[in-house]
Amino acid sequence: MDFKGVNMVINYDLPTSAVEYIHRIGRTGRAGHRGKAVTFFTEDDKPLLRSIANVIQRAGCPVPEYIKHLPKLQSKQKKKFIKKPLTRESICTTPKCFLKKDKRKMKTTKENTKGKKKGKEDKNGSKLQTVVES
Repeated sequence: MDFKGVNMVINYDLPTSAVEYIHRIGRTGRAGHRGKAVTFFTEDDKPLLRSIANVIQRAGCPVPEYIKHLPKLQSKQKKKFIKKPLTRESICTTPKCFLKKDKRKMKTTKENTKGKKKGKEDKNGSKLQTVVES
C-alpha cells in the first residue's frame, strides 16, 4: 500500500528485525520527501536494538553511543524473538476520567433497565413475552 502525504511514523512497539523496521518506516519520506520515524522501546527490547541501530546509522542518521555498544544478538536469540515476540500489556489511550464517566453511565443504564422489565403471563401462569417500557 502507498499512503500519500505520510510524513511521520510512530512505532509503539519495537520491530523484531531490521527488515521489519525498514518496512514500517518506509511509509514515510517517499519519493524524495523528508519524513520522521519515532520508535519507542523498553529494557526488554535492548537485544533487538543493535541491528536496527546499524540500519539507522548506515542511512546517515545519528545513533546514541550506548546503543552502538550493546552486545550483538546471537542467531539463536534472534530466531526466538522472531518466533515469539515480546508480549506487552495493552495500553489504553482513553483518559481515565472518561473511562470512569462511561462506567458510571453503564451502571446507571443497567439499573434503569433492570427495574423496567415486566413479564406478561397467560391464564396458566406461563410467561408469554418480556416488555421493556421506555
